[in-house]
Formats: sequence, structure tokens, C-alpha cells
Amino acid sequence: MTNVPDTKLGQMYREHIQHILDKNIDALLDQYTDDALLISSFSKKPIIYKGRDQINQHMQGILGIDGLETDIVFWAETEDPETLMITEQITMKTKDGDANMRFADSWVLRDGKIAIHFAGMVQHPDGSLA
Repeated sequence: MTNVPDTKLGQMYREHIQHILDKNIDALLDQYTDDALLISSFSKKPIIYKGRDQINQHMQGILGIDGLETDIVFWAETEDPETLMITEQITMKTKDGDANMRFADSWVLRDGKIAIHFAGMVQHPDGSLA
């Protein structure tokens, strides 16, 4: 993991990635509010997950990731309201081999937990753009 600043949200991001690598779904979900909203573009069409149970469904696919490497290309955070906006160059190992992608993630936090997560894939493993 490169270019993650030494801030409160930087630490939270590091923990987020580590929970994925550890396949620790409970710790990952504990970073979200019970009524969190996650909007994903991973499947080339918007999918909206509401609440812990639906976000759990989304995360099950992510738990198949091994060898995740992230390079932060852009990082912006605010304190009030607490938000994070990043773009990442991602390399990971999948059952089909190495995959290279670009993500654009944004978090809106409430009481130190993710209340809204825009999980945007900018470039898919096949090279196509979102």
C-alpha cells in the first residue's frame, strides 16, 4: 500500500484494506453504520446496497481477493463533515490471474463510521473504462 497519509482516515483506510486481505468480514462491516449505503459500479452498472446485510453480500465477492496492492493516486479528506475521496491503482490476484484496475472510492462518515460509500471502478480488469 503506497501513498496513504498518516491521518485518522489514512489509518482507517489501511485497516479497511487489511480486513479485506484477512478476509475478516465482521471487522470490515464494523467500519460501516448499520444503515450505510454503498453504491458500486464494479459490474459496469450501478448496484445499490442498503444496510449491513446487503453490504455483507457485496463484500463476499471482495473476500476472494488475494495479493491486493494499492497505490493511491489521489487523496482528499475533510474533517467536518468527515469525508474521503481517493483514486487507486489496484493490482490483485484472482483465480483467473493478475488483475489491474483503477478505483475511485469516496466515503462519507458519521460518528467515525462509513455512512455512504461510493465504490467506483474507473478501469475494469479488461481495460475498459467505466
